[in-house]
Amino acid sequence: MSTAVADRFDLSPERAWAAVVGGVTALLAVGSVVFTRVVYDRFLWRYFWGPVVADGEGAQCAVRNPDGTTDLLGGEAACQSARAAGEVVASPGYTTLSTVSYVVILLAMLIGVVFLLRRLDIATELRFFYALFPFMLFGGAMRTVEDAGVAATAAGVDPLVPFPASAVLISPFIYFTVFLFTLACVIAAYALERRGVVDDYARPLFASGAAGLALAVGYLAVLAATTGYVTFYPQVLVPTLVIATAATAGTWALATRRIPTIRQGTGAAGIVIIWGHAVDGVANVIGLDWMPALTGTANLVPKHVVNALIVDWTGRLLPASVSAVTGDAWPFLLVKLAAATFVVWVFNGEMYDESPRYSLLLLITVLAVGLGPGTRDMLRATFGV
Repeated sequence: MSTAVADRFDLSPERAWAAVVGGVTALLAVGSVVFTRVVYDRFLWRYFWGPVVADGEGAQCAVRNPDGTTDLLGGEAACQSARAAGEVVASPGYTTLSTVSYVVILLAMLIGVVFLLRRLDIATELRFFYALFPFMLFGGAMRTVEDAGVAATAAGVDPLVPFPASAVLISPFIYFTVFLFTLACVIAAYALERRGVVDDYARPLFASGAAGLALAVGYLAVLAATTGYVTFYPQVLVPTLVIATAATAGTWALATRRIPTIRQGTGAAGIVIIWGHAVDGVANVIGLDWMPALTGTANLVPKHVVNALIVDWTGRLLPASVSAVTGDAWPFLLVKLAAATFVVWVFNGEMYDESPRYSLLLLITVLAVGLGPGTRDMLRATFGV
């Protein structure tokens, strides 16, 4: 909605945002009731809720029947037959349409969060970015807890959080779960500072995220020590962190040598962003190509559209004799490093000075979309789930 339209109807930016978001939500809700098979079954269920059902139930795919019931299929052949028959089929993971939709939703939510932070008069300095760092790791760790739940179900054991409650730990809902937890911690930390309980909100905020992370990883460690369906592979965890750190150091050194002003807007936060995406890239390379060599177990499968596409094209372009040695996933690491470096370069000092809250939120989001999935992929391979 343009500024002129907002002025004409006497709408503040916050009300204009709420009107657009509320209008789209209402349109989808009405469409789901009036045109259930088209709007809900073939759009909302197929691309958003159906993948969560299949993931949470540990199925190869889920099929939405015309009567509203759902069938869970455990084999790819059965899923392909259902698709060929024109049925509404959803598989775990992302599709191109759902990925684009999530980007649009994320941008809309970012605008809403900017309004919220402005109303609360918080989040204007880089300390806020650093204080939220453990929350990025926490999100990935909690996603791995759900993966462990799927492994428990496959082993005939009741998971800690059974489906459908576990949906709050599955993408995309886990982003809202982590956001609400983070928001509660942010408000509590600022309240402690304003009441004089602490001198700096950043310490309790960082500590609350670290505590959540410790609980999630600690739970996975207990499962690895006491069950047969979760295993600890330090030979995955250590190389992932070492290689990601080395790749970050090399990328930062090259970038600052070629573009001395690249650190102008983000400072050390730029290193953190590149490192977060390096973890994602390295975790994918190891998880998709090197699990048999490191652990003797099967490789994981790509969960996202971009890395699946890169793996597919690398396999097509490289001779089989070369890909057998190098694997297919290594270009994903290069793409992640290049993309993260470009984002850091875009955040110059002027952008931060003009809109510190929006700049901080964008930096936090860029880190979260790399380090969150990267932490999940790293821990998923580390614990064999």
